[in-house]
Amino acid sequence: MEWLDYDGDACSAARALQVLGDRWTMLVLREVFNGVRRFDDISGHIGVARDVLTRRLNALVDEGVLVRVPYQAPGSRTRYEYRLTPAGKDLRPVLLALMAWGDRHRADPAGVPVSVVHADCGEPVHLALDCEAGHHLPIDAGLRMVAGPGARRLAATQ
Repeated sequence: MEWLDYDGDACSAARALQVLGDRWTMLVLREVFNGVRRFDDISGHIGVARDVLTRRLNALVDEGVLVRVPYQAPGSRTRYEYRLTPAGKDLRPVLLALMAWGDRHRADPAGVPVSVVHADCGEPVHLALDCEAGHHLPIDAGLRMVAGPGARRLAATQ
């Protein structure tokens, strides 16, 4: 497969970035993964403007990444908290990869701000790159793209 012979808009990464491709969206998802699910709590913790947060939450709900769940405090009107859908839960490795990159390349001189550990044993969690045959691959392993059923070849230029 020659990458430049194929339509880049048919790329799954490009399609994912249409949903996830801005700072606030990823920070909202980080909050929800960490159990912060209510609008005011998310807004206050990440410092996002309310209108921006409203748009991001609506988009994540519309895209099937989050679902709204109603709750009502005594004497208050019904409000909503946001929970991850299965599609949202599938984003955990993406967030962990962003954290690992930030830890490696953007950490404070004092060190990383948090470590992710396995809740059952307390040991650090690391992402791994493995192939279907069970080979553990280094980050700089030789990889290549092969056309899938959704690939679209570009028309030959004259």
